[in-house]
Amino acid sequence: MEKYLFFHPLRVRWAEVDPQSIVFNGHYLTYFDVAITEYYRNLGVVFPEGITELGCDIFVKKVSIEYHQSARYDDELRIYVRCARLGNSSFRFLWEIRRGEDDLLITGETISVNTDLHTRRPKPIPEAFRNLIEGFEKHIEK
Repeated sequence: MEKYLFFHPLRVRWAEVDPQSIVFNGHYLTYFDVAITEYYRNLGVVFPEGITELGCDIFVKKVSIEYHQSARYDDELRIYVRCARLGNSSFRFLWEIRRGEDDLLITGETISVNTDLHTRRPKPIPEAFRNLIEGFEKHIEK
């Protein structure tokens, strides 16, 4: 876990499970979304206002998820997030969802693109935002 410097805790709620008390697979994307919002908040950027103040917006381009085990009702999860790569306009985030510290449930990857608010075309990641991420992460590709 040394490469993950941030995690967001979350307890599985009743509304997120099926009749067998297993988390419905679509909710993991919501968990990722909640965790990335908290990751940005941890950097001092309130999402989405902090991004739009820079004249930018971030769109998801690709998500992949690998299921190792199921989360269940009332599990205490840790959603680990790290920025693995910063391109000119793209971000590559890696995810792990664990029950407690050790029990690996889900791994995933999200690739997002920074865009201009008005044209919706790719736009370079603002230098101030790039510096926040690079200053926080210790294992990042450029």
